[in-house]
Amino acid sequence: MQSSRKDLRLTRRQFVAVGALGGAVAALGCKSGSQDAWEFLNRVQARTLAAICDQIVPADDFPSASQAGVLTYIDRQLARHYRRHRDTYRDGLEEADALGRTRFGRILAELTPPQQLEIVAAIEQQNRKFFDLVRAHTFEGYYGAPRHGGNRNAVSWRMLGLTEPPVRGRAQYDLRKGSPS
Repeated sequence: MQSSRKDLRLTRRQFVAVGALGGAVAALGCKSGSQDAWEFLNRVQARTLAAICDQIVPADDFPSASQAGVLTYIDRQLARHYRRHRDTYRDGLEEADALGRTRFGRILAELTPPQQLEIVAAIEQQNRKFFDLVRAHTFEGYYGAPRHGGNRNAVSWRMLGLTEPPVRGRAQYDLRKGSPS
């Protein structure tokens, strides 16, 4: 049976809905394809930074720095408040991978943990500015407020035996009472 031409028409509402859906799909495809969900870092830089951060805060009974979301924290900060440190990170991460290639024939993220430690120790000696910056940002991300992207599930606070501290400047509410505590 042939459908009539009238059956093939879209209403204005359907046209807008299809256009919005297509735009959303295109936007998602562009974002995920270009930077793998990172705001500043690319995939290779993120893997290198994870290797460095995990040497600073390795996994034990609690998650490592990268497992606790430190990379998300650092990436967000480099996209916003820490823009002035972008070149230091780019150069330092490139140097870390170059050291890995020179000493072991592979980039830092592909090395064994002892080899990674050797490279990170060399970076600490050769590029103290970069190392100190990454160490400070790693600690900020690991021990800071989870709302900034790091300290996933308040893991470091639980490790230290702390309850989640109140956010400064915000009233704490007891939801059962409906008023500030």
